[in-house]
Amino acid sequence: MRASSLAAALFAFLALVGSTSASDPDLLQDVCVADLNSTVKVNGFPCKAQFNATDFFSNLYRIDYPRRSKPPAHASPPRRGIHHHRHVLVAKTIKPGEVFVFPRGLVHFQRNNGNVPAAVVAAFNSQLPGTQTIANTLFGATPPVGIQEVQFVKSKFAPK
Repeated sequence: MRASSLAAALFAFLALVGSTSASDPDLLQDVCVADLNSTVKVNGFPCKAQFNATDFFSNLYRIDYPRRSKPPAHASPPRRGIHHHRHVLVAKTIKPGEVFVFPRGLVHFQRNNGNVPAAVVAAFNSQLPGTQTIANTLFGATPPVGIQEVQFVKSKFAPK
């Protein structure tokens, strides 16, 4: 009896430990200047043994918005980190010179409320930046998602 209790406790402990590491890990090494002829390997990729600041570039983007414009809503994967699970709109009007940070994976959009063109500077980390356009994901599915499937999924949401 005692051995089965110990085995059950050990199984529960291992299940908890295993579930805490079951997500996509952050990269442990994100500084690797590629050199295909190098014998040095970092995470399986050939890298320069010695590197300096001139070997790197930044992931900065300038985005110009015409007056009164709004691009489609999108998310910047991967979907981990800071999340807002309550489906609450967070609105912020940004004035010239101010900064706003979108956590990774948070669905967001920007809008130019002004009567003149606006520009933003976006900075991504070096771990495979990208975006997923929500409208394409929702409405551009192949095969198309039917009304019955949408109603079934919506029925699983908590009532408001």
